[in-house]
Amino acid sequence: MYKPKKPLTSPEMLQQMLGEMHPSQVNKIIDHVDKHIAAWLERTTFVAIASTNAKGHMDVSPKGDPAGFIKVLDPKTIAIPDRIGNKRGDTFFNVLENPRIGMFCVVPRRKEVVRINGAAEIVRDDNLLDLTTLNGHRPDLVLLLRVEEAFFHCGKSMIRSSMWQPDKWGSIEGLPTYAEALKDHGDMDMPLEDIEARMAYNESDRLY
Repeated sequence: MYKPKKPLTSPEMLQQMLGEMHPSQVNKIIDHVDKHIAAWLERTTFVAIASTNAKGHMDVSPKGDPAGFIKVLDPKTIAIPDRIGNKRGDTFFNVLENPRIGMFCVVPRRKEVVRINGAAEIVRDDNLLDLTTLNGHRPDLVLLLRVEEAFFHCGKSMIRSSMWQPDKWGSIEGLPTYAEALKDHGDMDMPLEDIEARMAYNESDRLY
């Protein structure tokens, strides 16, 4: 196991390395959904949600849908539907032990992201399940987030990654397919061709 030679071990050491923060980076954090955050959420198609259980074990789960899937219920509350998936429920099990979550919201072709932190709960309110129904498919659960921090994060990471610049994307040749990884990591006896077919069906007929 790799052993670091120059670890940072205190907040003071870290702050010295980072330097002085511009006041705007503190002042930009608001505790509610205003018109700018709301407009961003209306266009968001992808979010990553970070959660932690009572033991401190971490998870980051992706969620994606057409723009408008995140519902702003009021300036302090947003709702995110749960779609059909792998039945792991990592975020939900974590929230039951520790409601604190963080998320970032991505709008295609925009370099910036919006970050939101707060306390979450899992609900089954009929009005919210109806509100987040898509293509005739009603979710079973909705993640309700009480907004405590909301702010825009600059676009440097997206720029560095060339996320929205296809001409700069690297080749994906030689990467394992999901089926190949699943077969090996999941120790599956099923033939690879059958797993590939199941994955194709999952992506074409089990989105909702």
